[in-house]
Amino acid sequence: MNIFGNIRSWNRERMTRNELAALSNRELADIGIVRGDIARVAHRATR
Repeated sequence: MNIFGNIRSWNRERMTRNELAALSNRELADIGIVRGDIARVAHRATR
């Protein structure tokens, strides 16, 4: 993957982390994750 692909991937992961972090604990529980899982979920979702 080239540098631009890496930047796009990093940015998608960052945006996903931010969107998940903006949810309440209740909303996160509704989709089956806890706050501590946000980074892992964002990483998997964007790869």
